[in-house]
Amino acid sequence: MSSQDEQFQAAAPDPAASSADDGMTWWYRWLCRIAGVIGGVSCAFAGLWNCVTINPLNIAAGVWMMLNAFVLFLCEAPFCCQFIEFANAVSMRADKLRPWQKAAFYCGMAVFPVMLSLTLTTLFGNAIAFATGVLYGLSALGKKGDAISYARIHQQQKQMDEEKLTGALEGQA
Repeated sequence: MSSQDEQFQAAAPDPAASSADDGMTWWYRWLCRIAGVIGGVSCAFAGLWNCVTINPLNIAAGVWMMLNAFVLFLCEAPFCCQFIEFANAVSMRADKLRPWQKAAFYCGMAVFPVMLSLTLTTLFGNAIAFATGVLYGLSALGKKGDAISYARIHQQQKQMDEEKLTGALEGQA
């Protein structure tokens, strides 16, 4: 075993610890990863198709889309990039990011080619990558509360509104 393999095993994060940090369930984490891989495939094909033109902005948008695909594969599915030495290190670093940071990064990456060249190819090619960012953004909002907590909050707000209303009416009389 090489020293690089030993460092990788020593630095590998505990899956249970990472899931407790961001509050994502296992199935939602897999949904985000699958969306990232599908978004990478979509960006790669649409980027390649976008490069088959003579318009320089379309070519630039296509190259950026292929770069987006590479980054999505690198962050979400490092096994697709197994022949790249730094793939696991980048993936581990991406896993340490908070969901809102991933959301901002993925959505920003997906919006840039659309701003360069607004075509159907760039829109549809980046749609799933943008949706991956939206999924991470939704996970950053946190879990939904239970109905009992919402009912208590609503009841307290209603009581405060009634007290304000009766205080205002007494002040007018």
